[in-house]
Amino acid sequence: LELLVGILKLNKNKLGISVFGGNDDVPEHDQESEELWLDLGIPQERICKIKDNWWGPAGETGPCGPDTEIFYWVGEGEPPAKFNEDDEGWVEIWNNVLMQYNKTAEGKFVPLAQKNVDTGMGLERTLAVLNSLDDNYMTELFLPIIQKIEDLAGKKYADDKRSFRIVADHIRSAVFILGDPCNIAPDNKDQGYVLRRLIRRAICVAKNLNIEKEFTAELAQVIIKNYQNEYKELFDNEEFILEQLKQEESKFSQTLSKGLKEFEKLISQKIGRASCRERV
Repeated sequence: LELLVGILKLNKNKLGISVFGGNDDVPEHDQESEELWLDLGIPQERICKIKDNWWGPAGETGPCGPDTEIFYWVGEGEPPAKFNEDDEGWVEIWNNVLMQYNKTAEGKFVPLAQKNVDTGMGLERTLAVLNSLDDNYMTELFLPIIQKIEDLAGKKYADDKRSFRIVADHIRSAVFILGDPCNIAPDNKDQGYVLRRLIRRAICVAKNLNIEKEFTAELAQVIIKNYQNEYKELFDNEEFILEQLKQEESKFSQTLSKGLKEFEKLISQKIGRASCRERV
């Protein structure tokens, strides 16, 4: 709260809080978090108990615990007196998972000897809130990328937000991986495979936007320009980044082309057989 209100200067009266409300596995709600928020001056009506506010474990067993989330009102006018996370005017900006239990193979929740808080505060989400925006992709971190995709696609972001976001997010991630001094390149194993999947998914989704020409290097130049002051390695490795994107996009285009030809051949064979059966 000191960071949000004291440093970032967010309006405390526009904050909403969710806490764990209890579920079938753990019936008790997170009273400790609720009391801490009340002590910090958050009114009771702005604290919502939610049974899904529980993280983990990652598998069948392991560390887990309740979480408490911080929301901020970006809707029109003053926020409602009572907080309801389903109201689109509320945007989640911070999540705190209270790792305090270990779930055993028998399904029991045993208190951990070493408890901790796993906290996640999204940079884009916070920046959007500071600029009174309800869309993370409209901040200066993403907007130039979105605008470039609009130019490439001949479409507006509002026409297909999901596809725009996937392309922007995946190519940005790929640029940062390629910009690492380790010179990770697209491959069929390890980090290279993750990188390849990012690039190829972006290419596939870009086709939903009718982007047929090779575009990844062109989009990468916008990303590099947008981030190079804070991440000098992107500028230093620009040639490697662009060359790897061009090679991967060209390689994947050839793979898609061959695959489509095989698909069309199989379809033709199926149609041919069906026609023969009809004549018989």
